[in-house]
Amino acid sequence: MKLNYYAETDSLYIDFSAKPSAETREISPGINLDYDNKGELVGIDIDNASKKLDLKELTLNHVPAQVHILA
Repeated sequence: MKLNYYAETDSLYIDFSAKPSAETREISPGINLDYDNKGELVGIDIDNASKKLDLKELTLNHVPAQVHILA
């Protein structure tokens, strides 16, 4: 899973899978869910992310994964 923030568009994309998106559904203004061709969720796109989320802090609790920090 990857979290990608794009400052130029103030959007946050949460990538759950490397599978390509085949369909996008807007579930509320500026929040889109991306699905693959089998209907599985592959990502979430959040527009105006800094207005909807606290992007200053990220807390991971008991996540069984290796964490990579890219600046």
